[in-house]
Amino acid sequence: MRIIIVCLLICFTSNVFTQNCDAYKRQGEIKKYEACKKQKEAYKFYQFTKEYQELLDEAIQIDSTYDNAYWAKSIAYLKSGDFLSWKPLIDKAVELNPQMHLGYRGWCRYQFFRDYKGAISDIEEYERIIKDDIGYCQNGDYHLLIAKAICYKAIGEKDKAIKIIEDYLKDNDEESDLYNYYHLGVLYFERGDYNKALSNLEKQKESNNLADNRYYMAMCYKKMNNTNKYKETILEAKKLFEEGYLLNDPYTHHYDKVYLSQIEEEINKSKRFNP
Repeated sequence: MRIIIVCLLICFTSNVFTQNCDAYKRQGEIKKYEACKKQKEAYKFYQFTKEYQELLDEAIQIDSTYDNAYWAKSIAYLKSGDFLSWKPLIDKAVELNPQMHLGYRGWCRYQFFRDYKGAISDIEEYERIIKDDIGYCQNGDYHLLIAKAICYKAIGEKDKAIKIIEDYLKDNDEESDLYNYYHLGVLYFERGDYNKALSNLEKQKESNNLADNRYYMAMCYKKMNNTNKYKETILEAKKLFEEGYLLNDPYTHHYDKVYLSQIEEEINKSKRFNP
């Protein structure tokens, strides 16, 4: 299911303007139709090229209320780390069409800036506007409700984060995505409820086996004084890490990510425990 969702996101990103241009014409919005066609020309060029940006500037000159051109311009700045240039462009896109861009901005505020309160504000406002399923983040890794839960955890509201994830899983248990049970398991671990933590980490193991997940399973066993399982599981975590089974994002680090240094440090500690 998740693979299908990601494919749809990719297709949506690449085809949205082809689909929308004629719609503007049918609605009698000729300026937006012309701006949309100009934007399509920009997609012949790499996002970081001068030609790409200039064609989008021309689209905005045709219709200064055409939100997609501001959004498209912002992407290159976001990917290059020029956040000062990204912010006014995405803000303009949101101002012109919040239903289209608010959820995206909320995700970016979380993913790239760790602006947890800002992300919560955007996602919750997006929920009020949509009044239905608010969908997934741009890369398809998380439903936006899970991203919101992580943000609540980050600002110290762990009980609220747990409730958001558990409520989501009640209706979406079979579509558990990549990391939902993992983050829920980590939350319960941090709460000191190791049985619930293990239960969720086991579910994560069944759906998407990760070094990070195995690390927290080992830490649960350690807290529960199950020395044999602790030693066995922390070694499994290192093996999975070396094989590339881990939380991974091409642009940023996932929340609750575990690093090899943490695993190796724990392996050294485990050698001091006798069965």
